[in-house]
Amino acid sequence: MLLVAEVAEQQRLPQADHDGLFGLELLKQQRSEIPAVTHVDYSARVQTVHARTNPRFHALVSEFKAQTGCPVLVNTSFNVRGEPIVATPEDAFRCFMGTDIERLAVGRCYLRKEAQTAPVSRGYERDFALD
Repeated sequence: MLLVAEVAEQQRLPQADHDGLFGLELLKQQRSEIPAVTHVDYSARVQTVHARTNPRFHALVSEFKAQTGCPVLVNTSFNVRGEPIVATPEDAFRCFMGTDIERLAVGRCYLRKEAQTAPVSRGYERDFALD
């Protein structure tokens, strides 16, 4: 289920004076302990997952919370600017190895970057301007 909800008060950070900031500079200000999902108005688009309907993904989120204390994962497009969205496990591996992504979970496979033997650096940072 997709919901729009307010980020909880206890997750919000005190805000400094943002006078004079505009556009991307204003957007880049960290507003909460979960900055990747907190919008400028302190809203977040929330997608919930339940053990009954999606047990494997629920177990992944639960384990992530157990290890990090954070019960939130970011759901985003999986691609690099200028490249098509990942559509196959091979695309996922190529993107994983060519970027600074540290971990990749695909189906029942879980990969750690440091455990891979053949780096496939694409040099994306040279090809595309960073936001």
